[in-house]
Amino acid sequence: MRSLILPMLMVAGVVVAETKPFPAVIPNEKPDFPISAAMERLYDEWNPHEDRANELYSNFKYTELNFKREKNVSRRDPTKVIKVDGIYHVWYTGRRTECPPVGLKKMTETQPGTDWDLADIWHATSSNGIDWVEDAAPAVRRPPKPEQGHRSICTPGILVWEGKYYLYFQAYNQVGGQEYCPVRVAYADSPNGPWTHHPANVVEPSPEGTWGNIKINDPCPVVHNGRILIYYKGAPIERGPEYVLRMQGVSFCDNPLGPFEASTLNPVINSGHETCMFAWKDGVAALVALDGPEKNTIQWSPDGENFKVMSMIQVPPVAPGPYCPTTFEGKGDGRGFTWGLCHINPDGGGAANESILARFDCDLSLDHDVPVFKRNNLRFNEQTYLQQGVRLAPNVKAQIDASRKRLDKETIR
Repeated sequence: MRSLILPMLMVAGVVVAETKPFPAVIPNEKPDFPISAAMERLYDEWNPHEDRANELYSNFKYTELNFKREKNVSRRDPTKVIKVDGIYHVWYTGRRTECPPVGLKKMTETQPGTDWDLADIWHATSSNGIDWVEDAAPAVRRPPKPEQGHRSICTPGILVWEGKYYLYFQAYNQVGGQEYCPVRVAYADSPNGPWTHHPANVVEPSPEGTWGNIKINDPCPVVHNGRILIYYKGAPIERGPEYVLRMQGVSFCDNPLGPFEASTLNPVINSGHETCMFAWKDGVAALVALDGPEKNTIQWSPDGENFKVMSMIQVPPVAPGPYCPTTFEGKGDGRGFTWGLCHINPDGGGAANESILARFDCDLSLDHDVPVFKRNNLRFNEQTYLQQGVRLAPNVKAQIDASRKRLDKETIR
């Protein structure tokens, strides 16, 4: 009988699966008939309803903030935003110098080499997340010589733990890509301070000859299963195409003042420039941007060490500091976030002068659903494609012109 015919055919004595055209209405479950490798991946690695049904996908929209633009003043690398007694708080790298960065070879005691040189940690507050009031003085100043960090402290990360506040930061005695940089911490009983420097390093670079042996950057605290996890970007002192450029690792501790123990699996993320980890359900999620083979992705790990790519994103925020209040609860119910702060380099360069803070909005929340943030076919205007950094540079155009005779062969020969 026809009702007993299985979706299999006998061809030359061999049983083969019956082929069917793929339907217009996307099946929620993986079809039981042959499909292409691309469609296999759609079900095995991605989501049959694309990004519309992916809670760990979002695009990002940006808003300029009201921080006063001043000559030779930079604000960059914000922490996560926290809310205490109805007020939002954020900390960030602040540089106020007599001149713009002059480069590593020309820097002096008063002239910065980079945008984050001669910096302190600044603090601002807001009642609505849009209008911000900056403190009149730094929240955490550089310690005096010869303490570690006397040249510059920057790129902070905030932790709320047992009613106290901890700011982790890079601590430089000399800035530069091959200069020693551990992580230090200051602590306070209130987000308004006063802050006390802890007298020792809390996270050290990795051992000689390993992936992060000279500096640990961008400390990013998360609480997971009752423990403190600090994620960070690492780099070796060695330079060259055969060496690690940037990867991210994690260290664990039960005490915010350390000592922290590095994961034996480090690095746990193979890409990314700045760190942005947050509690998501019973694990840890990461927004990974700019550098590496898995750049511009959002990833998730059940244990904080073994991450899987969950989505690919476009135009992610630079150095994002999201507002995600469940990140420090450690209850296994991370809810994600819908907004935060980031920084923008006005000229598009990483070591620019006068970086600014901006707000981004998105939908990376289990408690929020805004369809506009699930769009993935983003288009941009003429100015975007023809701006500096995207437009073909004259020196590269000259190289292309010089190689045209060798590379541009006749289509049909």
